Amino acid sequence: MTMKICLYFEAEKLIQTSGIGRALQHQKRALESVGLPYTLDPEESHDILHINTVGITSSIVISNARKQGRSVIYHAHSTEEDFRDSFIFSNQIAPFLKHHLVNLYSMADEIITPTPYSRELLRNYGIETPIHVVSNGIDVARFKKDLDKEKAFRKYFGLSDTQKVVISVGLYFVRKGLQDFMEAAKHFPELTFIWFGHTPLISVPSSIRHLVEDHPSNVIMPGYVKGPILEGAYTSADLFFFPSHEETEGIVVLEALAARCPVLVRDIGVFDPWLQDKVNCHKADSLKDFFEVIEHVKEGTLPDTTEAGYATACERSIPEVGKQLKDIYTNLFNKRGTL
Repeated sequence: MTMKICLYFEAEKLIQTSGIGRALQHQKRALESVGLPYTLDPEESHDILHINTVGITSSIVISNARKQGRSVIYHAHSTEEDFRDSFIFSNQIAPFLKHHLVNLYSMADEIITPTPYSRELLRNYGIETPIHVVSNGIDVARFKKDLDKEKAFRKYFGLSDTQKVVISVGLYFVRKGLQDFMEAAKHFPELTFIWFGHTPLISVPSSIRHLVEDHPSNVIMPGYVKGPILEGAYTSADLFFFPSHEETEGIVVLEALAARCPVLVRDIGVFDPWLQDKVNCHKADSLKDFFEVIEHVKEGTLPDTTEAGYATACERSIPEVGKQLKDIYTNLFNKRGTL
């Protein structure tokens, strides 16, 4: 009997520009790559509920699935740690969110989370449900070098062919390291820095609003950009600088690796052990060390880690994720059949 999966995401339109929104697209593609039928509608007949969001309807959808005798997998994209230092009052709300997450995640038969680091966080919450580590995945082919896309990117921003560019992608959060990105731009006025992404400024702390509204003159903040311009940015840029303080994986890092763009990340737990300093990326944990790496970019002396980085992205390609998801679904489906 063929399994049918329900991929459930609340508020799909609201999350479409976020990492979770990209996770939805990747999951759909992953299931298609292994020939598994799926639906996005929990009212439609299915065998396994694969739930991805933690809003007000999540527990209702899970309860309904239980009444129908369906198995439930919870995809744990969210943690207390990566909610902190985001929106106004996020730190005050975070402990209550953690309690909510523990209750929801514990309702599942099994849990999927993107990295060993996020699995350890969930274990530290006291969650005893089986937890699988599966990357959110990356469409490697989408980030293949394309000179037309690169020309479109440079024309869009008025950049010469030789202008050195440092890019990042993320929401306007303290957690994303926006402050260090701006400090680096101040330190290297001869380089162009571009921060792709957007968050309504009314929802973030005043310190972040000031950074966005009064950024250095060599910083470009185009907001949310997708398609050929962003893809051309990844393959044309001299460095992808991601100074985030906390992630559950970092899909944008996978995108940069797939594009063979040199990557500089903060040396934090989520990137262990799959990212290794001076092997498939560059790591630093202070402004001084960030500046040292960027100085090498400016001088053209940065050791090349891009081929190893590309290989890391390929290990997390959408077809590979599809195979892992199919194995998890099949084992759970067979287990349910023996109960």
